[in-house]
Amino acid sequence: MIKSISITKKEYEDIVKLPEYSFLNNNPELKNISYMTISGSKAYGTNISTSDTDLRGFFMEPRGSLLCVTEPIDYFEDRVTDTVIYSLKKFVKLAAKCNPNVIEMLGTDNDHIWKMDKYGSYIRENRSLFLSKQAYITFAGYANAQLRRLENALARDSYPQSEKEKHILGSLQAEMLKAHNVFGPENKLKLYIDDSTREDLDTEIFLDADLKHISLRDYLMINSEFSNMLKNYGKLNKRNHKKDLPHLRKHAMHLIRLYYMGIDILDKGEIITYRRDEHDLLMGIRMGDMDLSDVFKLQRELDERMQTAYNNSSLPETVDIQRIDKLVQEIYCDYLGVDTNAGSGYSE
Repeated sequence: MIKSISITKKEYEDIVKLPEYSFLNNNPELKNISYMTISGSKAYGTNISTSDTDLRGFFMEPRGSLLCVTEPIDYFEDRVTDTVIYSLKKFVKLAAKCNPNVIEMLGTDNDHIWKMDKYGSYIRENRSLFLSKQAYITFAGYANAQLRRLENALARDSYPQSEKEKHILGSLQAEMLKAHNVFGPENKLKLYIDDSTREDLDTEIFLDADLKHISLRDYLMINSEFSNMLKNYGKLNKRNHKKDLPHLRKHAMHLIRLYYMGIDILDKGEIITYRRDEHDLLMGIRMGDMDLSDVFKLQRELDERMQTAYNNSSLPETVDIQRIDKLVQEIYCDYLGVDTNAGSGYSE
C-alpha cells in the first residue's frame, strides 16, 4: 500500500470557507483533491500587494466514474478565483510532456502546498520521472516565441521589416529542433533569411528541405505549427502602450523566469519554482527598473545558456512512459482497493 500522508494548511481551510470558493465543496468531482498548491506570482516570489492567490492541483476522479464507460471530467477551472484542478490522469499526461504550468506545481515550496494526501505526496516524490530534455522545447520554445512577440509588439512601428523577420526566425528555432526530433537526423531542414521578391517585403525567411520517407501526419503537424507561429505575428492587436506597459513588463518577467526554470531542469534535474536567486532581477523587470531593451538582451543570453544546457543535459530525451504508467497504476489500485500485486506488481 502507498503510505498515508496528509498536509492540510490552515490557510487552505480558511479560504475554502469563502463564498467564491464554494465550488471546492459543492462540486462532487472535486471531493477528493489530492494535491493543491499556490501558483502564479506568489509561488514564484514575484508577487506584489495586488497579486491574487492562484490555486492549482489535481484530484482523484470519483471511484464510480473510473468504472464507467462515460469519461470522467479531466479538469475543473474557476476563472473568478483563477483556480485550475486537473484529474490525476490529465495532470500526469501534461507533466509527462513537461508542460511548464504543470511541472512547476511539483517544485513549489513546502509552505506553498495547501493540501496533499498520500497520492499527492507520491506524485511529488516521484517528480523526477516527468523530467526530460523536452523541457527545452516547452520552456525555451514558449518563452522565446512569446518574448519575441512582446519585443515586436513594442517596436513594430519603428523596427524595419527585415529586423522583424529576424525575430520571427529566432522564434522558429525551437520548432526547428522539434522538427529534427520528429523527422530524424537523416532528413535535413534549414531556415534562413534572404532577399525577398515580394513587393511588400525586403527580406523573408526561406526553407531548404531534403525529406524522405516521413510520415505525412508528422509533416502536416510540423507544417501547421510553423504556420500558426507565422500567423501569430500577424495578429498583434493595437495597444495603448502607456496603459499596457505594466502588463507587458509582468509578461516579460515571467518569460525570463521560464528560462531560469528550464535551465535548472536541464542542468540540475530540479524543479525550482520559487526564484530566490533571481528575485531582485525579476522584480526589477516587473517594476520597470530594468529597461526592456536590456530584458531582450538578457533573453538572448539565456536562450544560448538553455541551448547549452540542452546539449549537455544528462536527462533522457523523453520520459519513460512505462515507469509513469506503473506509477499511475499503483495509485489507482490503492485508490480503488485493488490488489496491487495482481495489478501492477507493486508492493510496499
